[in-house]
Amino acid sequence: MDKTGNQKKEVAHFGSRFGYIMVAAGAAIGLGNIWKFPYLAYGGGGGAFIVVYIILCIILGHPVVEMETAVGRFGRSNAIDSYGKINKKWKIVGIVNVICTVMIDMYYIIVSGYVLKYAIAYLTGGHFGANKEAFYNNFISDPIQPIIYAVILMAFVVILLSFGITKIVEKVTKVIMPALFVLLIVCGVWALFSSPGAMKGLKFYLVPDFSHFTFKTFADAAVQVMFSVGIGWAIFSTLGASLSDDKNIRTDATWVTICDTAVALVAGFVIIPAVVGAGSKMTAGPSLIFLAMTEIFDKLPGGGIIGFFFFAAILLAVLSTYFTILEIPVKVVEEKLHLEHHLATVITAVVIMIGGVFCSLSQGSGLLSGIKLPFPMVGGMAHFNIYDWFDCVSGYILLPLGCMLTTIFCGWVWKEGYEKELFKGSGHKLSGYDKVIMKFIVPLLTLLVVLNCFGFIK
Repeated sequence: MDKTGNQKKEVAHFGSRFGYIMVAAGAAIGLGNIWKFPYLAYGGGGGAFIVVYIILCIILGHPVVEMETAVGRFGRSNAIDSYGKINKKWKIVGIVNVICTVMIDMYYIIVSGYVLKYAIAYLTGGHFGANKEAFYNNFISDPIQPIIYAVILMAFVVILLSFGITKIVEKVTKVIMPALFVLLIVCGVWALFSSPGAMKGLKFYLVPDFSHFTFKTFADAAVQVMFSVGIGWAIFSTLGASLSDDKNIRTDATWVTICDTAVALVAGFVIIPAVVGAGSKMTAGPSLIFLAMTEIFDKLPGGGIIGFFFFAAILLAVLSTYFTILEIPVKVVEEKLHLEHHLATVITAVVIMIGGVFCSLSQGSGLLSGIKLPFPMVGGMAHFNIYDWFDCVSGYILLPLGCMLTTIFCGWVWKEGYEKELFKGSGHKLSGYDKVIMKFIVPLLTLLVVLNCFGFIK
């Protein structure tokens, strides 16, 4: 019983260290690694972008993974209350994180449905017609089809998540993550040796060229690390609540960051040589995988098979992410409303899907495509459809804000308490390097992301 007389729920722990790392890495590994990282790497000078990205993973991604995990393990609660148990005034950090994740959940489930559609299409023959862009636009503009595919995926996630993230989801993810690596590598090797000119693209990808690298590219790399590693949206504070006290947070955080970075690098290995080799245009976002890659697979020997493998790999990445990013608001609903986990999961999923419907209908020439929401920029007010507005607000405002607040909280407020939780039982201390990174470098990098978003960095 707690102080209020309510029955305290026993916190379930992950069955193994490998299971936790796979779930945590899987939560971070998603569409951002596959359709955004290759585009940014291509525009940022290939190998030059990779060098900077890896450095930022070390000085930005990894430290915040440690901080969020420590908060979660100490609080043993949902993302909001874990911060509140340390300092009631700082629940705002968890609130920002959860709002960010809910917004991401709403549009992410819709585009995840696109992936399912294309995977099934390749499985059944890969008939997209002569005009791939028309096929894509007609599909996303349809008022029913994208929602049906999204509901199918959501139902699958809800069924598995209802048993708890430390049970069936942990077991499934231990299979999904290795399979994702294998499928991506198979796709990369196939494209590399099947596409003329692919070796030129591989050289561009691996050899640094800083002549095209700008300050804006640096800021783009920083926000990509946040989205790709999964910091700033309560992933690790939620998973950390189920991490036992004897686990080494620093080591686990290192492995999570390495796994995520490895998938991003492999995704670039698959896409950049294929696009360059085919003479196609490198684009950002959904059009990269749903338009450029389908065009390329049409030209490759056995393209239908490799196309299925490619979208199957993306589908695994989608599922590994969605298990956790749905669990984040589920834990809040469960603990705030004192509901059983399976009921909280269903209620949360329904709310997310309602928001997802609005995002879906705003795409292409959909029923709500005429609705434009304002977004302030240096040169004036920009306007985005519902889907893009959710994407922009969550990824470029709430995400860096959440990271900034987390580092300020751990570095300037929790301080010795954070150090004790991070090194629980070992007696180790934070080094001078750790403190400089936490107190100054990470907040500065998050500020650069915000300035970049609003157009202050050119």
